[in-house]
Amino acid sequence: MIARVRVPATSANLGPGFDTLGLALTLYNELTLAEADRVTVSVQGEGQGQLPATAANVVAQAARALFEAAGRRFTGVAIECVNRIPLSRGLGSSAAAWLGGMLGANALAGTPLDRAALLALAARAEGHPDNVAAALHGGLTVSCETPAGVLAVSVPLPDTIRWVVLIPELTSATAEARAVLPPTVPRADAVFNIQRASLLLASLQAKRVDLLHAAMHDRLHEPYRLTLFPWMPAVVAAARAAGALGCVLSGAGPSLLAAVAEDPGGVGRAMTAALSAAGVPGQARLLDVDTRGAVVEAG
Repeated sequence: MIARVRVPATSANLGPGFDTLGLALTLYNELTLAEADRVTVSVQGEGQGQLPATAANVVAQAARALFEAAGRRFTGVAIECVNRIPLSRGLGSSAAAWLGGMLGANALAGTPLDRAALLALAARAEGHPDNVAAALHGGLTVSCETPAGVLAVSVPLPDTIRWVVLIPELTSATAEARAVLPPTVPRADAVFNIQRASLLLASLQAKRVDLLHAAMHDRLHEPYRLTLFPWMPAVVAAARAAGALGCVLSGAGPSLLAAVAEDPGGVGRAMTAALSAAGVPGQARLLDVDTRGAVVEAG
């Protein structure tokens, strides 16, 4: 039996929605998993020659975890990965690997786990639910961890918004980006983020894109991560000056995500130029919102 899986890239947080909001984008990793008596892994594209081609590969770990969670004996799996999501750039490559491996293994095992159980398992492996929830469900997803599992709801988006992703040619480890965050924050900053996250969701629901300029701000993680990405304020300012409705760090970075109503090409060029002026090369990409989420075909 063979399972084919396609998993979208994701951008988490969208500014104020730390560990809560995730947006699925039209950039994909494709995986093929087949029954086997040992673990083999091949990687093409992003991570080729860099990611392990052994049982240590995250996709292989995910497959084993799925079988164990389902109470099934794991003998091995043959995995082929075609990766297009850049590694360690804040675009959900780790979430795509965990979710893709689990979805493929679930299909090979006869689908013992439903989507809610898969989401909870993938979120535990990833450490937070925002990326995996968006990758599973597609669109803009609000996720929440509860004692009973992960709750996730997809939120409609105005089709007038375009999304520009600036991908610097440098990487960032999520662990390092989390290590710079303080254990506590001032109450004023917590209130600030609650207000902005609420305004962001209300603005999108009401199609009031004019309010995004105020909604897409953060005080819980972006200010602390400036030590890792000191060029970020200049790029954000350039994006907004070029007409972006908002510009935020994508996940743990270093990529940035801009919401644009007009001239996305101009915004992308402005962001790239500002990044280049700081001595960092990068590429701006215009991506649509993936509304399907992860897709599995088995046969």
